[in-house]
Amino acid sequence: MRLSNAHGVLGSRTEHRTREAPGLGATLVPPVIDAHCPKGFDFPEVQPCPLPWQAWSPDSLPGFETTVLWIQLQGEPPSNFPQRPHHLPKTAEPRMSTLKGPVTSGPFLARGHLSCVLGFGSQIYVVLTTKHHEGFTNWPSPVSWNWNSKDVGPHRDLVGELGKAVQKRNMRYGLYHSLLEWFHPLYLLDKKNGFKTQHFVHAKTMPELYDLVYRYEPDLIWSDGEWECPDTYWNSTEFLSWLYNDSPVKDKVVVNDRWGQNCSCHHGGYYNCQDKFKPESLPNHKWEMCSSIDKVSWGYRRNMVLSDVATECEIISELVQTVSLGGNYLLNIGPTKDGLIVPIFQERLLAVGKWLSINGEAIYSSKPWRKQLEKNTTSVWYTSRETTVYAIFLHWPENGVLSLVSPITTSTTQITMLGIQKDLKWSTDPEGGLLIYLPQLPLLTLPVDFGWTIKLVGVE
Repeated sequence: MRLSNAHGVLGSRTEHRTREAPGLGATLVPPVIDAHCPKGFDFPEVQPCPLPWQAWSPDSLPGFETTVLWIQLQGEPPSNFPQRPHHLPKTAEPRMSTLKGPVTSGPFLARGHLSCVLGFGSQIYVVLTTKHHEGFTNWPSPVSWNWNSKDVGPHRDLVGELGKAVQKRNMRYGLYHSLLEWFHPLYLLDKKNGFKTQHFVHAKTMPELYDLVYRYEPDLIWSDGEWECPDTYWNSTEFLSWLYNDSPVKDKVVVNDRWGQNCSCHHGGYYNCQDKFKPESLPNHKWEMCSSIDKVSWGYRRNMVLSDVATECEIISELVQTVSLGGNYLLNIGPTKDGLIVPIFQERLLAVGKWLSINGEAIYSSKPWRKQLEKNTTSVWYTSRETTVYAIFLHWPENGVLSLVSPITTSTTQITMLGIQKDLKWSTDPEGGLLIYLPQLPLLTLPVDFGWTIKLVGVE
């Protein structure tokens, strides 16, 4: 799955409705695309945690290079996309239209793999690719005849099957959907007409979006593939007005910010901005950092090597930084063509799950503190829950003493480390701040190997 870097502004909304933005402390009258983050999905209420976003499309069959292999081979990739591999000769080009999508005929996401994906508990959301830019749909789309997972390939409704498993565990279910299709004749016709016609939108894009909402009632719609056209071409405001006001999910649904040119990072229920977006300071709008365990591709690659895979430490660092800055963290995995999660991805997910089992108190339902990052002998990221402050440090100080400048101690201050039962000794620093004396234990006996959390009660 490849995401865009587009930007843009949506047209005005014909109907407004006042909504409370949870955790933001303000009543807003937003344009349709900014309508709401319902309580319970927010984003302070349900803070980020992996999982998964599953990039799953016909590209998993060759399992080579990236999820944009087709456009690399047969078209002109946008400048921000990976270019055609020079070592791949023209004679090696597959006829992508002959690929029949994910071919799983066995148990889709076998039970052990499903447990790996869904074992984080109820405070996460899962996003599945319903359709990527090549147009193959992972559900029986009524306007994608013989180019969907029910007619060909697995002959199964993959979106529906995963949705039932996710919702059975009381987790939120999101659906990724690409607005465009690279080689659809109607899209190419509209493109030739300078997008002054909307044949593709009326015959394909809009019918599919409405079908997804009515059929699966998703909690989130993760839109993509918008970058070539304005929102007026996509009829985005019309669809979103219906979604927020009249649809069966109007009271719970959340959307991102990719609904037309000049929209990304400007308008949306929450912002993605560009791929792997990392703000340098606390944004004033809810946002999400989407990342991938495979640092090179969003989809499964047979030619992936170990250096391409994000380490446990890298993933946890991204997660901590994202939460401290008020964002949600969406971690992508690319299943194989038969719906399996390769062992290295399983290992990473289980490692993050283990870390969260100890440090989840500082992640789930947390909010940004008045200070997000402090750098001295080690990087410290702060989060908070009500009056409790959490300081997550990523490197163990050589002298075993953690120096914090930002928290102000009081007569009721108590300091502990998550995963360690006893209170920690501390003292005020003559130069300001406080000194925390970390447990005198071998690092291998600590509850986690990386990213330790100090819990501070009674500080200002």
